[in-house]
Amino acid sequence: MEIVLELLKGFGRLFMHPLTYFFILVAFFIGLSRVKRERKNFHVRVFDFVLELKHLFVPGIIIGLILSVASVLLGTYLSIGTIVLMAIFTVVLSGPWTFRWLSPVYIVGLTMIVSLLIPEHTGLTGILGKWANEARQSDLPSLMVLLALLMLAEGYLIWRWGNRGTSPAIVTSKRGQDVGAHFSQKLWVVPLFVLIPGNGLQELFSWWPVLDVHHQSFSFFFVPFSIGFFQRVQGMLPVHSISMTGKRVFFVGIFIALATIAVFFYPAASVFIAGFAILVREFITIRQRLRDESSSFFFSKRERGLVVLSTIPKSPAEKMGLGVGEVIMKVNGIAISNVQEFYEALQTNRAYCKLEVADVHGEVRFAQRALYDGEHHELGILFVQDYKKRKPAVV
Repeated sequence: MEIVLELLKGFGRLFMHPLTYFFILVAFFIGLSRVKRERKNFHVRVFDFVLELKHLFVPGIIIGLILSVASVLLGTYLSIGTIVLMAIFTVVLSGPWTFRWLSPVYIVGLTMIVSLLIPEHTGLTGILGKWANEARQSDLPSLMVLLALLMLAEGYLIWRWGNRGTSPAIVTSKRGQDVGAHFSQKLWVVPLFVLIPGNGLQELFSWWPVLDVHHQSFSFFFVPFSIGFFQRVQGMLPVHSISMTGKRVFFVGIFIALATIAVFFYPAASVFIAGFAILVREFITIRQRLRDESSSFFFSKRERGLVVLSTIPKSPAEKMGLGVGEVIMKVNGIAISNVQEFYEALQTNRAYCKLEVADVHGEVRFAQRALYDGEHHELGILFVQDYKKRKPAVV
């Protein structure tokens, strides 16, 4: 019972860990950068700058609890030096202010590789020397188990949560045409309880829990791991493209988890499996980008109708159920083919709006709603064309 209470207290200590505030800082600046891009493209902020912060701890905390149980049952343990080395890679890979490299494959994989390259005599003294020696003696099977568990979590998070709140953008194709795209940039904090060999932490903090396993002492240590994700989509619906990426990462995680079994018999195989995981994860990213760039643009100008690039949250368009990728064919019974015609048709009835919409499967439906004073006069729909005074990014 005492261990359970300490585990619950551990979640409270999440907000005492310096990495937690570092992740909040990174998510904050990424949100500001996104808002700046949205204003440049559409003269309006699509999502609040706290969008990235909203997804920072949910559902990562729940997944972290599940992974903690699995990690402890599998006997995974890490030294303080190993944890410090992973924290260093986390900060370094966050340097470009992007979540592109904050995959557990890169963080844990590089930790394993670098730990083998640390010389026996580093010349460091004191606590730094102790941490370097602990990192050099990292338990490779434990790191491999951690990599597999976090990769499974990464795949699931991308699959189920990566397509939520994607940010629209207007970019310029190689032919000089304005086309629409969506950006998904997420950061999840997945806090894990890991075992630390010895009872050194209890010597510093008398309240720190210690677990005895086979006459060996282990201390519980709470580590907020990060899982980052970045993907640009322009050749298909974001929900389909991002979910596909998540499924691929998840199934690779299953393969890595099965391959980890061999590590308990041949610890040296850890480096090869970790290297393989890094290559495959990078291959998934590159393959998605090349396939997306070679596909025809999904959000582009059409001869008939206007493609909905996105809708502003809580706007009339969102309340009418308009979805990303749908095509507005008529407004108040008037056929449209550009933004100017859309606005003119909308003004024919300022109290009521009726839209003829073709969904992504080509099926036509009607969306209608009364309009009220104070609501967005353009319904809160974002299209690809006719946004002036902006400098679109180049694809």
